[in-house]
Amino acid sequence: MKRLLLILSLLPLLAQAQQMTDAAEHSKYILAVDEFVPAPGQFINTMPQYEEGDTPESIARKCTEYLANDQRSLVSLGSFGGYITFHFDHSIANIEGQRDFFIMANAMQSLAHPNMPGGGSEPGIVMVSKDVNQNGLPDDPWYELSGSADEDSSNVVYNYEITYTRHDMQPVPWTDNQGRSGVVERNSFHKQEYYPLWLPAQLTFKGTLLPPNAVELSGKGQDWFQSFLRDGYADNKPNSDREANSFDISRAVDASRQPVRLDFIDFVRVYSAMNQMCGWLGETSTEVMGAEDLHLEASLQAIKDATSGIATPTGIAPTPQRYYTPDGKSLTAPRRGINVVRLDNGQTKKLFIK
Repeated sequence: MKRLLLILSLLPLLAQAQQMTDAAEHSKYILAVDEFVPAPGQFINTMPQYEEGDTPESIARKCTEYLANDQRSLVSLGSFGGYITFHFDHSIANIEGQRDFFIMANAMQSLAHPNMPGGGSEPGIVMVSKDVNQNGLPDDPWYELSGSADEDSSNVVYNYEITYTRHDMQPVPWTDNQGRSGVVERNSFHKQEYYPLWLPAQLTFKGTLLPPNAVELSGKGQDWFQSFLRDGYADNKPNSDREANSFDISRAVDASRQPVRLDFIDFVRVYSAMNQMCGWLGETSTEVMGAEDLHLEASLQAIKDATSGIATPTGIAPTPQRYYTPDGKSLTAPRRGINVVRLDNGQTKKLFIK
């Protein structure tokens, strides 16, 4: 018979990412950018501006100056795979039945085609992570927030991989794991180097590739139109559509596309999700302008509740309700090793099964 050992820990394992700074007042806006790793593109090395000697750390600080505290300056992520990672001064709670955070970008409705939903849409996929190891770095498991293309299209490519190779002042060549190759083309508008100069000479990105959303309407290469996707992507619809640019942590899935339950998240990542050239318009490159916690007070209260512990009335034993792996994946039953059990009194405890 398997022996069950309940480790009594008042700090729930699922809650160990719950944290906030000791600031007198907390902000709903981005505190800092942790990583900026763009793919090649026409705005790279200018948004923000690269200077000789810049490092990944100094570029991340420049991005923080662009985005933190609701500054609303644009950062461009380049072609497929380019990404940015940022955090707030507190964990963001997953509030049941609500969208949890908002991401601002620069998507727009076409003025020339007002009756067609779209115009300037460069969808980026959003990912979330918990600081489970509590080291303040975005090095724990990442989970994608599933978007509408997962349901609306059969042309999504999961586990897509692309590699870019630096080729100074020339179109930037790429190859992918689908047996294809091509280039990020240069145009006459942007004269600087398109390859991120502070990064290695070869970059490989992995993720979910969304199907192309662009069509040329004039027949002359002059009128490129990028259709909106239904929901679930950054830089997909105008900022005025608050719901379309707001994200629910409950949409998190793992690498196998299975739902993952996360009570809090500490880091957000956005990456460009299309490999698409649009003539003179250039590559499809997601931009980010800022982000905010949609329920700041609820997040702060949830952190306080989770870390304080809730006492069980004397004589009433708590009952297990759900089981999870240490990184938050739901289980139908406990398994060997460390499990996490959520009790009916709101607490979670570690459960070790030999």
